[in-house]
Amino acid sequence: MPLSPLEHDRRYGELDQVMRAYAGQPADDTPERPGEALTAYLRHTWHTRPWALATAERQLREYADNPPGRLRLRLGEYYAVPDVGLPESGVQQWLRCLADHIRRSIEEGRVPPPAAPATHWEWHARFPELGQFLGGWFSQDMPDEFDDHEAAVDDYRAATDPQLVARLTGELHELLALDLGESDYAVAVAELGMEVDPPAPYSPSGWLALVADRLTTPRPDCGTPA
Repeated sequence: MPLSPLEHDRRYGELDQVMRAYAGQPADDTPERPGEALTAYLRHTWHTRPWALATAERQLREYADNPPGRLRLRLGEYYAVPDVGLPESGVQQWLRCLADHIRRSIEEGRVPPPAAPATHWEWHARFPELGQFLGGWFSQDMPDEFDDHEAAVDDYRAATDPQLVARLTGELHELLALDLGESDYAVAVAELGMEVDPPAPYSPSGWLALVADRLTTPRPDCGTPA
């Protein structure tokens, strides 16, 4: 029978996070240099969950040393490594390479410096609520569901727990603090799920700043009662 969620996370949870970092990215790591996907995973995890790195190293190495046998394959009691473009014979060596890079990062303090996200996974790992907001309220269906961008923002605010609204506001300010160029902000909102253009005459960063301001402005019905 398939793994239970608890058993999956206990044995493969952080391995799965590493594999997710390779979505849309090549497995181009070498013994001398981690690729962009692993660098993004290391950068984000060092700055958010550094204790998880040792777990990732152990799970990668254990999986490489003990790949699922025929019985586990037949029963479905295993984690299936996604297709990363490598021949099956090379996957175990690649997993060991990743584990070696993570171990060296821990033991030698090789911490990627703060930077703008470099991969699709890293954008969503760093800005999860912004991804929910842009992907859920500003998909290509947005013009059919709302009169304008302002109405979509108001709908999000009305339908969402205030704590998540506050989290979104913080993520907006964090994104704006990266001080990217406008073309890079356009890439950022697209990576995070926005499928419509910002309203005229705003640039992507100008609209994000407008949204942050609107989310922190008290609504007319939230004033102190007389």
